[in-house]
Amino acid sequence: MSTRSCPCGLLVAYDDCCGRYHSGAAAPTAEALMRSRYSAFVKGDTGYLLRTWHPRTRPGTLELDPRMRWTGLEILDTSDGSAFHSTGTVEFRASYRGGSLHERSRFERVDGAWVYVDGAFLP
Repeated sequence: MSTRSCPCGLLVAYDDCCGRYHSGAAAPTAEALMRSRYSAFVKGDTGYLLRTWHPRTRPGTLELDPRMRWTGLEILDTSDGSAFHSTGTVEFRASYRGGSLHERSRFERVDGAWVYVDGAFLP
């Protein structure tokens, strides 16, 4: 079991944080799914990214740049996305070597599970 902090930024071991979602547990909130998707980008887990993408917006394939080095995630705002909601948004900044990505992502529940729908890039 890993004792290092999770790539998503929470001070919890990866196996106890995003690793459990990557292994099949359902993320309980839109924010937890967002964090787990960021960790999947860090780890290059395209299977997880595709599985947690809404069927109507999911690409047929996904190729990640192996040279991309993600360096941090900052959650800026969340709206809805709890166990009591069917939709939610998460605004975040994901940093990588050489820059950052600022996005507001939309999430929905499909068959009870949170999935990523799409996102809008912000300045």
